[in-house]
Amino acid sequence: MVDRIELRPAALRQARTLPVGARERVLARINLLAYEPRGPGVRKLQGYESVYRASAGAYRILYEVLDDVLVVVVIRIGHRRDVFR
Repeated sequence: MVDRIELRPAALRQARTLPVGARERVLARINLLAYEPRGPGVRKLQGYESVYRASAGAYRILYEVLDDVLVVVVIRIGHRRDVFR
């Protein structure tokens, strides 16, 4: 369990541009990360120390887990075809 979840300004802007239904699914998935940041359906990104991805329908959430301060930092939110570019 983490103490807080932070959204970087870019991730916040990206969340605001999502369709309403997708935004609700993504935000619900982000809230679940507070309880299990490395839970089921989460994959670690290769080439990064502590960056993970979680799925919310056709959208992906890229985030970093900072274990020493118990924080999840959401880096990027986007459609699966665009988020890794």
